[in-house]
Amino acid sequence: MTTMTDPPNNESFRLSQLIYDTRYRSITIQVIALIVFMAFAAFVVRNTIINLEALGKDINFNFLGSSANYDINQRLIPYVSSDTHLRAAIVGLLNTLMIAFMGCILATIIGVVAGVLRLSKNWLTAKIMTVYVETFRNIPVLLWILAFMAVLSESLPQPRSFKGPDAASSMWFWDSVAVTNRGTYVPVPVWGSGSAIVVIVFLLSLLGIWAFSKFALRRFEATGQILPTFWIKLAIFFVPSILVYFIMGRPIGLSYPEFKGFNFTGGLHLRNSMLALWLALSFYTGSYIAEIVRSGILAVSKGQTEAAYALGLRPSRTMNLVILPQALRVIIPPLISQYLNLTKNSSLALAVGYMDLRSTLGGTTLNTTGRELESMLLMMLIYLLVSLVISSSMNFYNKSVKLKER
Repeated sequence: MTTMTDPPNNESFRLSQLIYDTRYRSITIQVIALIVFMAFAAFVVRNTIINLEALGKDINFNFLGSSANYDINQRLIPYVSSDTHLRAAIVGLLNTLMIAFMGCILATIIGVVAGVLRLSKNWLTAKIMTVYVETFRNIPVLLWILAFMAVLSESLPQPRSFKGPDAASSMWFWDSVAVTNRGTYVPVPVWGSGSAIVVIVFLLSLLGIWAFSKFALRRFEATGQILPTFWIKLAIFFVPSILVYFIMGRPIGLSYPEFKGFNFTGGLHLRNSMLALWLALSFYTGSYIAEIVRSGILAVSKGQTEAAYALGLRPSRTMNLVILPQALRVIIPPLISQYLNLTKNSSLALAVGYMDLRSTLGGTTLNTTGRELESMLLMMLIYLLVSLVISSSMNFYNKSVKLKER
């Protein structure tokens, strides 16, 4: 029998097949959808250009080369108010990336610990973690940012309380860290001659730890023997770096904060706005990661744990060698979304005065130059690229840890 979905080979092509033949129908629908989308996009762009011309504006990005004329309180690279808007945007981007990087690390640590402890057989520990998760998940992150900022600003001592021999407040960690309501002052490295060699040796030590981890894993898979990896990694990390550090004459020193006049000088000033944003985003995202970790662990069959115990594995090794490797395939995909959410939620930094990309390019630069469309387009493009890099990196890691079927 001849049907429209399976025509004979000698049948000639007809235009009606674009609609009625299933071989061509999907392509026809996709082409029509693409044409409609392109037409709509062209209409929006044309309408935007006409409206800008009516207002006497054009689309250009020359404003990025003009002087910014505003200060940025927290920065990773040198910046003065006479620098360009482009450099101000770069400073804001680096601040955003720093918060995103630090937040993802701390949120992961908090989430993994809380997720595992929620499954603890200790009733009190499990309930405390439940209270943490439910409290942070059900309150908007903006309120947490403001709450952390209020706590840091109102509950910590003023810098003047550190003044004098009979000071009301004292520094932490052998008088090296000062925690005040104006921010936290910590030691900062001072790089001397030969410090580059120490840094190179340090990076090589990290590479050595990675290589040893791979070797230990292959040995374990081949023989079942477990090496004391912690102590060996610790030796690889510290011994070469410390030896080179002293051989080179201790080229890396520390500049400690000191109270002079009315405030602390020296060291690194971590402003409360940055700390509040970092802690709030980390604890808020960590509550979601805790549930992801808990669900990933519960997704692993209970028989896996029982089999590991039957082989004589301790609970800690059972979690590290049996449960978590299998749970990662469930944990990582939603974990990517949480990393992306944390990065994008960092744009709420404007609420506490932290100068990130939203506050520089999408805030002060936008207001002073009047280039709303250009600033928003650039900011959207930057956030898109950052999100794509994060998701691509995590997807690559996800492929590397997924279970290999025989």
